[in-house]
Amino acid sequence: MDRARVEAAVRELLLGIGEDPDRPELERTPSRVADAYSEFFVGIGTDAVAIARDGTVHADDGDRGQLVIVRDVRFRSVCEHHLLPFLGVAHLAYAPGERLIGLGTLSRVLDAVASRPQLQERLGEQVAATIAEGLEALGVLVVLDAQHQCVTTRGERQTGSTTVTVAATGTLAEPAGRAEAIALIGAGAATRAVPTAAPGHEADA
Repeated sequence: MDRARVEAAVRELLLGIGEDPDRPELERTPSRVADAYSEFFVGIGTDAVAIARDGTVHADDGDRGQLVIVRDVRFRSVCEHHLLPFLGVAHLAYAPGERLIGLGTLSRVLDAVASRPQLQERLGEQVAATIAEGLEALGVLVVLDAQHQCVTTRGERQTGSTTVTVAATGTLAEPAGRAEAIALIGAGAATRAVPTAAPGHEADA
């Protein structure tokens, strides 16, 4: 990232909206925005496939299972239309081939691909393709549920609105595999929503 250009652009933006970038309260704003952008866009140029590939291990037939699902992986990205963040959760599923991937590696792959100017639809497709290629999985499913600040803070300001996208490859793009994975993701959400009775007390009938 060219930090000097980012800071200069922020100064121009402040001037453009009629502000004084040299007033004390704004003096450090260009530097602060550059700090934030260095985090938001750290994934530009990052080889996410290599991250996935390096996090895999060989697994014998009896050690793989048929389906692996990691639910509720938090992520943030920046919408390329308005350069405003969108934040949400991802549910990542894959059908193993000959290799397994570290569960933490899945979140690192997601973060690398999300840390670029993005569209949610493309983000899901890219994460699915990255996992499929790096892991050589038989199938991958990525469900993203996110809230976009370009929707919640501008225009109609739909503060309760979220957007859900689904991307799938291989066996999990086929109707049966896709339906099974989505059902299991949904079952997990339902289980977490059921209140648990306090110790020594039974839930009301």
